[in-house]
Amino acid sequence: MRVNFEIGKTPAPQAVEKFLTENGIQYNYSSDDLKNYTVQPFKCKNEAVMDCLKKLLKDIPVEPLIYNNSIIIRPKKNKALSANIGAPTPAIIQADTIRESSDIHTIDEVVLNAGYYKVSKKEQTGSIATISSKEIQNQPVNNVLSTAQGRMAGVSITQNGGTPGGGYQVQIRGRNSLRTVANSGIDGSLPLYVVDGVPIGGEVSSRYGATSLPFASINPLNSINPQDIESLEILKDADATAIYGSRGANGVILITTKKGKSGKPRLNFTTSYGISKAISNLKLMDTEQYLNMRRQAFKNNGVTAYPATAYDINGTWDQNRNTDWQKELFGKTATFSNNLLSVTGGSETTTFLLSFGHNEQTTVFSDKFNYKTNTISGNISNRSTDKKFQLNLSNLFSNQKNNFVNGDVTRQAFILPANAPALYTADGSLNWEKNTFTNPAAAYNGTYSYDNLQYLTNLNTQYELIPNLILKLNTGINYQAFEEWALSPNTINNPAYISGQSSAYSSASKSNNNRFSYIIEPQINWKYNKGIHKLDILLGASYQHEKNGTSSMQGSGFESNVFIKNIAAAKYKTINDQITTNYKYAALFGRINYQLADKYILNITGRRDGSSRFGPNNKFANFAALGAAWIFSKENMLKDSKWLSFGKLRASYGTTGSDNIGDYQYYDTYSVTNSQYDNITGLIPSRLYNGDFSWEKTRKMEIALELGFFNNRININTAWYNNRSSNQLIGYQLPNLTGFSSVLANLDATIQNTGLEIEFNAKPLSSNTFRWDTSFNISFPKNKLISFPGLEGSTYANQFVIGQPTSTIKLYNLEGINPETGQYIFTDYNGDGKITADDKQAIENIAMKYFGGWNNTFKYKNWNLSFLFQYVNQSKRNYNANMPSPGLMNNLPVEALNVWSPNNPAGIYMPYRSSSNPMHSQFQSSTASVSDGSFIRLKNVEIGFTIPLRESIFREVRIFFQGQNLITWTKYFGVDPESGSGSFLPPLKTYTFGVTCNL
Repeated sequence: MRVNFEIGKTPAPQAVEKFLTENGIQYNYSSDDLKNYTVQPFKCKNEAVMDCLKKLLKDIPVEPLIYNNSIIIRPKKNKALSANIGAPTPAIIQADTIRESSDIHTIDEVVLNAGYYKVSKKEQTGSIATISSKEIQNQPVNNVLSTAQGRMAGVSITQNGGTPGGGYQVQIRGRNSLRTVANSGIDGSLPLYVVDGVPIGGEVSSRYGATSLPFASINPLNSINPQDIESLEILKDADATAIYGSRGANGVILITTKKGKSGKPRLNFTTSYGISKAISNLKLMDTEQYLNMRRQAFKNNGVTAYPATAYDINGTWDQNRNTDWQKELFGKTATFSNNLLSVTGGSETTTFLLSFGHNEQTTVFSDKFNYKTNTISGNISNRSTDKKFQLNLSNLFSNQKNNFVNGDVTRQAFILPANAPALYTADGSLNWEKNTFTNPAAAYNGTYSYDNLQYLTNLNTQYELIPNLILKLNTGINYQAFEEWALSPNTINNPAYISGQSSAYSSASKSNNNRFSYIIEPQINWKYNKGIHKLDILLGASYQHEKNGTSSMQGSGFESNVFIKNIAAAKYKTINDQITTNYKYAALFGRINYQLADKYILNITGRRDGSSRFGPNNKFANFAALGAAWIFSKENMLKDSKWLSFGKLRASYGTTGSDNIGDYQYYDTYSVTNSQYDNITGLIPSRLYNGDFSWEKTRKMEIALELGFFNNRININTAWYNNRSSNQLIGYQLPNLTGFSSVLANLDATIQNTGLEIEFNAKPLSSNTFRWDTSFNISFPKNKLISFPGLEGSTYANQFVIGQPTSTIKLYNLEGINPETGQYIFTDYNGDGKITADDKQAIENIAMKYFGGWNNTFKYKNWNLSFLFQYVNQSKRNYNANMPSPGLMNNLPVEALNVWSPNNPAGIYMPYRSSSNPMHSQFQSSTASVSDGSFIRLKNVEIGFTIPLRESIFREVRIFFQGQNLITWTKYFGVDPESGSGSFLPPLKTYTFGVTCNL
């Protein structure tokens, strides 16, 4: 960025403010450092901003530098102490504001959001991972979680699939709970999401989207435009999470949205357009291979005359036709567009930001389906001239509309015979091939859709009563209205059959979920500094009230499909329970931070929580943590070191908890039954009372070492952690005579998560024209079930094994194929001469062994290039787990050609059969269904160019190309090693081109 500036003899504070505001530059400095100095007359014409600023500050004992594209002005430092002296808190702004770089690399200038307080990276005693808007904005994604994949040590993020508007699986240092969606309806290991200080709830569970959305899950961060996010922080250890008490056991995800920037009003417009294609790692049989398999299957069954229903091989279908059904069904090109318009500005005391965003994405199935999001976000901040009073108000309004096929047809692409008929006839209508073909494209006539409206507001204010004593108030409101429809008109069926001939066979399902919550958090903060002593005390309280309302209904039999969204017009109607739940949460919390000589740091946090989700005997619980750090690089023997610029040893220990169990779980509850007695609708018991229902608790311990070398050009961080989660809330098995199979209770089961995390970042090259930044992270997580009293006699014995990871699965052990019978051989563990469920004794761990990422950023003059590789080492369920029995009228991967025969004794699969193979279900649940699922993926690439401008109305114009999920290297036998073996659409490969214009 080049500037023009001229000024006469002026006091330094006024001169610097004039220079920064006139040129629209983001800054952070204290006028106290300048107040005793005067700037002499000078002039800059078309000079680099840093060169001009250095002229302005000539003969003043301050130095300008750039941190994250924001100018910081601070007192000059002794070089030997440059890594150890504190700096003002920098303002984080968009990466395209200023392009010049600095040779100064400091750790203490990085400020992290720890939730209730902020802390410099130098002084942090806990484990906090972060990414800024710079990393977020260079990826063409709908959810900010996608931008964090591969960038954060200890944080595993998996996208459920390629369906837009779906969910994510987030694990922060492993699974802490035995509760899963499968065994309790709630995932007990979900993190807490907090946006600008307001908790927004976890994953939304779709009632009718199970066939369209993987796990029927919708992530709450879908409602926030990634371009509106300033930073994402993830709190991991006890020191960082204990202040969140009962909601911090699984980690905390903090989202900070962008705030206004002082200076004259500035307009920013970013637009991008892209295309997406589905990823598939499966290669299927062609027609020749497929028909040979079918012929061999009938031969093996002794069938010489093909059945009338074997259309693929009996001559009914064209045996010369060969269709790539992956390309036909989900091989279309989806489009992606994103537009963001924002305006920001303000004075030294008041700033504002207003942003409008629109995102639209079609699908790879059909252009008629799409996902749209619209967002409006705003922020206004004000502080008094004496800096005693501050107020910050943020608002976010978003609307997501998703229209998708009612039933993902991805799996059909893998099993349709290669010579199956065309989807459409010459006139464009659905082809039923004389009633011999079940056309998968008919599913496109049905739709699954949802409309999600969210309003989020946060008010944060503070007032300094007396020096260093500050009163704070954080309040917020979260409102969400979610409505979904699943429509199945009769046109999804063959019109030759009665179910496809009349709307009397059409059906519709609708559900609504409304959530309203508010939070109030008064706080008081006192700071004391004297000599080598620093004390920071925070006390606060929190009260949250959340009200949820759910309702659902179904209808079938309509006079016309015109009325299909009016369930009142249905002949048959089912109205389900209309449920309203209330959740109340209250807490007292505190923090004491003490520093001695800026090198010995002690941090104590505590919280007492009360939750309406627990029984009367255990509504309250206490959580606390202790963190300590020693900045040993400040010791006399190291402070003048030429090679070690920063060194810190830190450790923490504490307890956190979880109340993520749903509401009213400890009550006796009843549900309305559809059955009637004497024309009276009845109630049936649905849950048993448990007054001792209590908190899950997680004890966390961490030891970490942070090192910076050669003026912090090279930084290495390592951390070891050990977390133990006990008092597990899970269903306790009951005798059948009670009328219930289980009651939710606390079991004395303990899960242990340990791991090693390593982070490395460096700036190998840095000059005025060229810069190279590189970073690398790797995590080695280990999960183990330490204890579970009574496990062997419970229903969980088939799911968990003491001493093994909770991700362990029990399978049949496939020994091979009997050369005499041609049948699978499974290990008979109990020796009873037959293979039953009791022989599922082979243990396979399908968890990640290690994962991480490698990121590089290059800048040369006006060009920039960045790329990120993500890698995961894991075992995973492969396509054998849901592959149809070889030989039936279903296509298979080419791997299924490796069939056993006397001529191929190493074959994996039994000889083909034209009828169902009773041993195939055991094969699907055997060790053959688990294999190496490791992969390396070129996750993201961005190439950008800032156009040189002279005498233009634009301050800056930048064009860019971005790619996501571009190349994957893997040996995985399945569709995609990240999302799984192929029941839903895999993640998409995306290419986008865009432009950013700043006025």
